[in-house]
Amino acid sequence: MAALRDPDNGCPWDLEQNSRTIAPHTIEEAYEVFDAIERNDIDDLRDELGDLLFHVVFHARLAEEAGHFDFNDVARAIVDKLERRHPHVFGTVSERDARQVAANWEQIKADERAELVDKSALAGVARALPALKRAQKLGNRAASVGFDWPDRLGVDEKIREELGELEVAVGSRDRAAIDEEFGDLLFAVVNLARHLQVDPEAALTAANYKFERRFRAMEQNILRRGKKLSELTLESLDQEWRAAKQRLKGEQGSEPS
Repeated sequence: MAALRDPDNGCPWDLEQNSRTIAPHTIEEAYEVFDAIERNDIDDLRDELGDLLFHVVFHARLAEEAGHFDFNDVARAIVDKLERRHPHVFGTVSERDARQVAANWEQIKADERAELVDKSALAGVARALPALKRAQKLGNRAASVGFDWPDRLGVDEKIREELGELEVAVGSRDRAAIDEEFGDLLFAVVNLARHLQVDPEAALTAANYKFERRFRAMEQNILRRGKKLSELTLESLDQEWRAAKQRLKGEQGSEPS
């Protein structure tokens, strides 16, 4: 990385970069790591982890050049954090129960936040997170200090309320209101996922995969008959969709609806 950033003999592209310009690429590399894991492609995972590590080194090198910190400081910081948050491994705490360990972890994180300038329970929830994941984290943080519905029924009622407000906004044809109310509805649904102990990101990822498999199966079956999807009526497409679902259920044995 130092050679790539050498002012005299380095790479012109690397020399033009800063942390802000490469940040989107860093996020992309993290998603590619996730994709390799989802596909269970071990060789690709090795390569994608290397790409992600390169970005860690890149950001650290930029900070070193600016006189802030270097790669060793980055490594030391995570070592210190892991030791601090695992007193049951590196300290004197003897509790080994998974639930208690998780509770201790959250308390330690809360103590760390208390030392920050921003004292909010929501401090440190990165704004650059995907919106679904950020909504989940914000809900978790709020619940940790008691700002939550007592049970799932309260969330159900909130979803119905937000759906009603969305209907009103749609009726008014107010674009800004529609966007706002739709966002509120999604946020309420994420809170329902939290009460059901469902990871909304994982659930939506699975739903995306299921939809893609079924759509592709329907598409291939129609194309094999020499037809195009655009030539079929909505009713015919619905019949094809249901047929594709049944075929996939037969192949998988237990594919969900």
